[in-house]
Amino acid sequence: MIRMDGLMRADKSRMGLLSRAGFTLIELLLVMVILTILAAVIVPKFVNRGKEAKITATKADISAIATAMDTFEIDNGRYPTSAEGINALLVQPTGLTDWHGPYIGKTSGKDPWGNAFVYKCPGEHNTDGFDLYSYGPTGQEGASDAIDNWTTN
Repeated sequence: MIRMDGLMRADKSRMGLLSRAGFTLIELLLVMVILTILAAVIVPKFVNRGKEAKITATKADISAIATAMDTFEIDNGRYPTSAEGINALLVQPTGLTDWHGPYIGKTSGKDPWGNAFVYKCPGEHNTDGFDLYSYGPTGQEGASDAIDNWTTN
């Protein structure tokens, strides 16, 4: 009987372990609520990163093109005309004997949103130089999100 009692006690303790082996519904719901709160806080921060990265890339592109334009001007005594545009940094315009380009690596002349950079020489804002800008994320002329070479935004 002692042996039988020992087996019964072992079975009872095993049954107690089995009934406690899983999670309760309340514990699962609590974990789901915590994960939902974390997702609600973290996900919006990562969603906006794509837009910020494109804006940063556009600023870097404008800066690189502006530097190449300055080098072009040093070699040729003038900036490319509006008609020659950014392409003058890659392909020698006719009549320029001191062109030592290409002044910039291959460029599509487009911003990360697929819109062409706008180049004007002489510029409206930089009257002694050139205006170079992107319409920004909206792609609309005159929008407040434009990225340019005459303001520090």
